[in-house]
Amino acid sequence: MAKRIVLWGTGFVGRMVLTEALKHPEFDVVGVGVSSPAKVGQDAATICGLDQPTGIIATDDVDTLIALEPDALVHYGPTAAHADDNIALISRFLHAGIDVCSTAMTPWVWPAMTLNPPTWIEPIETACEEGGAACFTTGIDPGFANDLFPMTLMGLCSEVKLVRASELLDYTNYEGDYEFEMGIGREPEFSPLLENPDILIMAWGATVPMIAAAAGIELDEITTTWEKWTTPTERKTVKGVIDAGKVAAVRFTINGIYQGQTRIQLEHVNRIGEDAAPDWPSGNQNDVYRVDIEGTPSISQETAFRFTDGSGRDAAAAGCLSTGLRALNAVAAVNDLPPGWVTALDLPLIPGRGTIR
Repeated sequence: MAKRIVLWGTGFVGRMVLTEALKHPEFDVVGVGVSSPAKVGQDAATICGLDQPTGIIATDDVDTLIALEPDALVHYGPTAAHADDNIALISRFLHAGIDVCSTAMTPWVWPAMTLNPPTWIEPIETACEEGGAACFTTGIDPGFANDLFPMTLMGLCSEVKLVRASELLDYTNYEGDYEFEMGIGREPEFSPLLENPDILIMAWGATVPMIAAAAGIELDEITTTWEKWTTPTERKTVKGVIDAGKVAAVRFTINGIYQGQTRIQLEHVNRIGEDAAPDWPSGNQNDVYRVDIEGTPSISQETAFRFTDGSGRDAAAAGCLSTGLRALNAVAAVNDLPPGWVTALDLPLIPGRGTIR
């Protein structure tokens, strides 16, 4: 029987997922929640750009959505920068006994991470306990590209000396905030938000202690590195022009130290143009996620997300859709788990039931 879902959030990711969920045989979209007043009252088809009306009318009334008694809320809300709003909304569904699968609040990928503020953790734990519901958060990075992928490959080894999960992306067409958060497009003297080690670890590093826990070790510490590359010529982006002398690539790492050595590493190389920072790592293809394991045996895996449907959507959009679908496809498994936090370590294999049709 198809899972009855309420989908909340119809921004870039949520809108793409909604389009797919409406035609998926394993899901019955019974409600759509929106935070934008302009979308309230619109048919889901209008939001998605579909021709045929669905009769599913978007609302910002949480009680109305809860009253539909869905099997799960699939939540594509804003980032942890809007933590209070996310917690308030998600808690209401959990209190009502409705499981939640979300791509917001990526520090919840590993709720046990010590940098998670108690005010982010305790309300969800209480809501899960009182409502008898489960809460799963995922993403791509942090998320399945550096939890599911590397931990699956580690299960093929007898010994792992180093496991590295890398994001190697060209941000030329990226429209998100990379100026303030990462310093791309700014002068090299500027200190971006994520250059602060504690903020970087909290925002991006949750899967480092997750992998350590999965491997049965306790890390000595988690460290970070941060590098900048300035462009000698101006570079055009979808957001405008980056002038010569400004930062056009960043490289950072988050390092799990065990017995004095880096044994778990997350790496980001984000460029404006594939020729930027030519000495830094690149994939065999452009715009990929890589896992490299030095061990017995050593393993390398490179994953590229692409649209081949002629839509012209880029690799970043394909990765965003996969992120959203990871949360959607997890609904049945999360429904089968006990109340409380759910992480990648709690989920069974999710093979994509209903995807071949």
